[in-house]
Amino acid sequence: MSSKEEIRILAIESSCDETAAAVVVNGRDVRSNIISSQIALHTLYGGVVPEIASRKHIEKINQVITEALKEAQMTLDDIDAIGVTYGPGLVGALLVGVAEAKAISYAKKIPLVGVHHIEGHISANYIENKDLEPPFLCLVVSGGHTHLVKVLDYGKYEILGRTMDDAAGEAFDKVARAIGLGYPGGPKIEKVSHEGNPKAISFPRAHVSGDAYNFSFSGMKSAVLNYLNGCQMKGIEIHQADVAASFQQAVIDVLVGNVEKALEETGMKKFAIAGGVASNGTLRNAMEQACAKRGVAFYRPSPILCTDNAAMIGAAAYYEYIAGVRSGLDLNAVPNLKLGER
Repeated sequence: MSSKEEIRILAIESSCDETAAAVVVNGRDVRSNIISSQIALHTLYGGVVPEIASRKHIEKINQVITEALKEAQMTLDDIDAIGVTYGPGLVGALLVGVAEAKAISYAKKIPLVGVHHIEGHISANYIENKDLEPPFLCLVVSGGHTHLVKVLDYGKYEILGRTMDDAAGEAFDKVARAIGLGYPGGPKIEKVSHEGNPKAISFPRAHVSGDAYNFSFSGMKSAVLNYLNGCQMKGIEIHQADVAASFQQAVIDVLVGNVEKALEETGMKKFAIAGGVASNGTLRNAMEQACAKRGVAFYRPSPILCTDNAAMIGAAAYYEYIAGVRSGLDLNAVPNLKLGER
């Protein structure tokens, strides 16, 4: 590790539809966190269009980096390392960030650190929870990922469970589209659910046979579609808020159930959530109650740090950097990168 008191990381995130840059000092002190969202653009198409996302990243990436440095009151000469998401994600979108990071690294002779996107989500918990240190259990729930992870140490993970089909966020998006809420599904279902009855409709809670920690949301999504089709065929009125609330509750029951089993069997006393779906208030409350019941400390990032951002990448990059991890200029985008791989 450098003998400098402050390690200043410029972080870049472009794995999906947010172009983001941040300056993070010593992994937990965020000096700037700039996010350019494309949600309004992709809402027109009902979901993220990869090619459009990539083009928009190219337009925005220099702007967000300039803004991040300006807000942090730094220049590239003050930066000790560049952290960048190189997977998983949309390959074209990832390539924009990776190419930018490599260009800066080469031009300014600054070390480059490739960061795993899910590791970034987990590391978001370090930013506001200064006392949080591994080991702990973490549930990562986002549009593309549902992982139950044992965080053994900084940069060291054991995956206890993962989704076997749709991620929780994907299921939210598909159900939202089916009941006429549109994109992005997660926030819209959460909002409408406040007006509905979570016990109105009994949707199945899927459990994967032979594996207590894996998830499956595809059947739950199909059950909602079958319910909607059945109502239409029989001329029964569909109560959008009840469908949303009942579906959301089914997803939360499965997530909480698997976490409770893992906490019981691992004996861990610290639990964190991460990822875009982790900003769901009903889920956060359910997890908080489950942890309180067991005397487990509960950690969650602010909603802005749950969705894709570069501050979380800067946090993860710092711990990789001080562990001696360096990426070469041959760093490439890896759209299906597994957690723990390099």
